[in-house]
Amino acid sequence: MTDTPGRRVRILLAEDQGMMRGALALLLGMEDDMEVVAQVATGDAIVSEALAARPDVALLDIELPGRSGLDAAADLDRRLPSCRVLILTTFGRPGYLRRAMEAGAAGFLVKDGPVEELAGAIRRVLAGERVIDPGLAAAALSAGPSPLTARERDVLNAAVDGATVADIAGRLHLSESTVRNYLSSAIGKTGTRNRMEAVRSARRQGWL
Repeated sequence: MTDTPGRRVRILLAEDQGMMRGALALLLGMEDDMEVVAQVATGDAIVSEALAARPDVALLDIELPGRSGLDAAADLDRRLPSCRVLILTTFGRPGYLRRAMEAGAAGFLVKDGPVEELAGAIRRVLAGERVIDPGLAAAALSAGPSPLTARERDVLNAAVDGATVADIAGRLHLSESTVRNYLSSAIGKTGTRNRMEAVRSARRQGWL
């Protein structure tokens, strides 16, 4: 189970829904070889808590207040490489899986599975395996990679709340003409008619 006999697997939980976070902590704590050492409700708190608690595994949701679990996963991979990241999310989207793997995540599961499966996945990623929901893996292969560039994703993310071109330009320190070009390109790549349709389409695919 773990490399050191008698040593418990130290786990960090990042989940914004308090009831779900508490239930996961309780259930994982019932495993003889596991211990939840940190719990956070926002994406902004993940890296600092992990650096303080030094978990073996970080169990991260994707859509968190402040910062996504995917962005935090990339930081953890760089700043605390001894910690294995396992994404656990409601949103089983092919684009999310690809981005999670690019961020260095060791596993990706959806939340509808039994806790025994989750505990097993934690042990497997600690043993050096990569654990991916099989149905989602097949969907990701058939869907292909995201066609959006990093800058196009940035501009669409900035447009999520209905921001104007001027607002987006100010946030990203770009000219308005550059923002229009990125939006036009993203709209074309998503096959949509306007920026808000492009945002919705990209979110459904897990590209944002």
